[in-house]
Amino acid sequence: MKKFIGCMMLLGICLLSGCSGKKEQVVFYLSSEDFRIEHFQNRVNEQFPDYQIIFNYLPTGNLAAKLAAEGAKTECDIIGELDTAYLEGLLDNLADLSSYDDSVFLDSLVPAHHKYLPMTKSSGCIFYSEEFLAARNLPVPASYDDLLKPEYKGLISMPNPKSSSTGFFFLRNLINTRGEDAAFAYFDKLSENILQFTSSGSGPVNALVQGEAGIGLGMTFQVVTTINQGVPLNILFFEEGSPYSVYGLALIKGKETRKAVQDVFEFFLTKVVYEDKDLFMPEQIFKVQPNTIPNYPQNVLAADMTGIENLAEKQRVLEKWKY
Repeated sequence: MKKFIGCMMLLGICLLSGCSGKKEQVVFYLSSEDFRIEHFQNRVNEQFPDYQIIFNYLPTGNLAAKLAAEGAKTECDIIGELDTAYLEGLLDNLADLSSYDDSVFLDSLVPAHHKYLPMTKSSGCIFYSEEFLAARNLPVPASYDDLLKPEYKGLISMPNPKSSSTGFFFLRNLINTRGEDAAFAYFDKLSENILQFTSSGSGPVNALVQGEAGIGLGMTFQVVTTINQGVPLNILFFEEGSPYSVYGLALIKGKETRKAVQDVFEFFLTKVVYEDKDLFMPEQIFKVQPNTIPNYPQNVLAADMTGIENLAEKQRVLEKWKY
């Protein structure tokens, strides 16, 4: 009996100390690209071998809708790279991050409520395959209006604003520069030349890489990454400038008390986000942040993005999008 009691005590101690082999789980929901998620996964696995850290990808719009539906009961612990307009709509379910050092960030990017912190700034560009256009004796477009020419029918790829923040910042910029009615009239005409409104921001880059389209509207960093992988693409900025969005990092309220979540969030914020700027997303969010990525455009005019973080306005505008 003494031996039995002793074994049971040892078993209890073993279970309490983690001898069962079951690792504590930390779950990210995020909208980053697969190659960046692979880097994130490798880094946190190296740093925290005793935790099971799971990254679940969803396109931006889908991620926001899922978090809104699940509320604080979601399995998600950490939100990564969600459009700040959507984060503004989730504030009731986000933890207070005022205990974290936000002095390293550009002051304009830190919200007064401290419910999220900047993770990335993503800009847009027009890009094209010179080989694709030359094979069809087509000129390189010089303006948004050029994209409406009938010779580009079925040759342009753009992300859908309803599911992609990349698509939305192109729409928002033209609303700001042309007026809402004129902007929607423009996209009605452009739709005739669109091969596909893709569900994610990476869709147009893939379409050009696969030779399905010759012109794309997409994220600058994705195009640069593809160019640096040896794919011959070219980048354009029209006179309106480069549209952009800011994406944030947040914690679900109630999850910030778990040590595993605290550990992973702190490491991700102070190490991995910096690495992401060095390797993939160089546009400035930190006060001190060099850009050393080859072929990345410098000194580009920023587009007028007034209203980009107003969630109610975004939802109202997207109600009118029919593609």
